[in-house]
Amino acid sequence: MNSELIKELALRSYITVGDYSYCETVLDPTKFAELIVNECAEQIIAKGTDWIDFAPSQTGVRPEYWDMAQQIKQHFGVNDETIWLCLGNSRNL
Repeated sequence: MNSELIKELALRSYITVGDYSYCETVLDPTKFAELIVNECAEQIIAKGTDWIDFAPSQTGVRPEYWDMAQQIKQHFGVNDETIWLCLGNSRNL
């Protein structure tokens, strides 16, 4: 197990809850799970780029690897917008 990666994902999963009188920081299990699913999908995409010289595509990833990664995200209900928000960004997608 890659303990350092798990720790990093866990740290990125903390959120602040509460109101003006009391706030606390807690681990959001949904956010943590979404980051893990995205990391898995990213590993598949990375493998798909190993062969790019043989099968160039618009995304830079072999289509079957891209499709696999997207299917995993879809299975768990994770999309790119969800991941972007989990990372604490607010760009418009």
